[in-house]
Amino acid sequence: MHDWSGARAVVVGGSIGGLTTALLLRRLGFDVSVFERTPEDLDGRGGGIVLHSETVRWFAECSDQHPEQVSTSTHHVQYLDAHNAVVHTEPLAWTFTSWGTFHRALLADFGREHYHLGECATGFDEDADGVEVRFASGRRERADLAVFADGVTSTARARFTPSAQLRYAGYVGWRGMLPESRVSTETFDLLHDAITYSFAPHTHLVAYPIPSPDGGLAVGQRLLNFVWYRNVAPGDLADLMTDTGGVPAAVSLHPGAVQDRHVDEMRRVATDLLAPAAAEVVSRTERPFLQAVFDVGVSRMALGRAALLGDAASTARPHAAAGTAKAAANAWALFDALRATGDITEALAKWEPEQLEIGRRLLARAAAMGTRSQVECSWEPADPANRFGLHGPAW
Repeated sequence: MHDWSGARAVVVGGSIGGLTTALLLRRLGFDVSVFERTPEDLDGRGGGIVLHSETVRWFAECSDQHPEQVSTSTHHVQYLDAHNAVVHTEPLAWTFTSWGTFHRALLADFGREHYHLGECATGFDEDADGVEVRFASGRRERADLAVFADGVTSTARARFTPSAQLRYAGYVGWRGMLPESRVSTETFDLLHDAITYSFAPHTHLVAYPIPSPDGGLAVGQRLLNFVWYRNVAPGDLADLMTDTGGVPAAVSLHPGAVQDRHVDEMRRVATDLLAPAAAEVVSRTERPFLQAVFDVGVSRMALGRAALLGDAASTARPHAAAGTAKAAANAWALFDALRATGDITEALAKWEPEQLEIGRRLLARAAAMGTRSQVECSWEPADPANRFGLHGPAW
């Protein structure tokens, strides 16, 4: 393994992909600093995460923390009809976490000394000896390697592929989390040990349990996490995505930011469209939040000493539940490429082709899944093509 001691790396983006990358680069010997544009801690962001082997690999192989300390699990998948009857089920052991729980665990391993909030990267310059990242604050950071893991609204993406633009998929994901203790006994019994789907024409919801905000993993002390996909015409999207202060959001509205009238409408419609158990979870969630669904992909992920990874490189629709797994896979592949050589540009050039292909395949598969559920209404519960997975159906 090549020892990168004495080399410096800058990671732009302090989310799950950025922290995984930073931890792996530090394991190679790099002096690593992480810069996150958001001025406050990211702990309360996001909802549930389906855990794949790539996502938990850091905790399985490198950390004193272990996957079972940051996750919960279920043992089957099920589809409910309009009356809560299970119309399809099959055994499936799967694990989940909350975004906040997982991020806290990664940040605990990385530490805060070199983790900087409130620093928005605006560009970078390269020469033969290094790369310099520029920030809106006026800060400049010079390094041997720069990795941009700054998410779906990446400021660096256009530098790698100027033509890459977010393409609205025609629907949004309403998200929310509700303590298991706040649902009826009937709903708890039905949902607590399953990945649960509720379908109606041109819409569907998926729900599963995740750790509570304080890390609670015991059955009955967790949260029920849901994502409900609803079609929204492009002309109506701006109104929906304008927050309570009148500020339009490009991609997502956080808990408490969605206008009350939209939340009220969502709760009313849930009773008409969803299975009663799913509708109960939705209607009792106090602060649902929103994510507009987009596709975007790049043709380049490496430029000299700079790399682009995770959602910054390609953002796929969430149906395959593999966005964080893709970011982790990109990071581990980068680790392997840098371990094999002492030349950064050579390592990135060898790393890039397979990572681009992973992104392209996931984009295509997730888009097809969305078309079946939201447009064609042709989603079949038993069809393997509709299952979670980064590289294809995972079970």
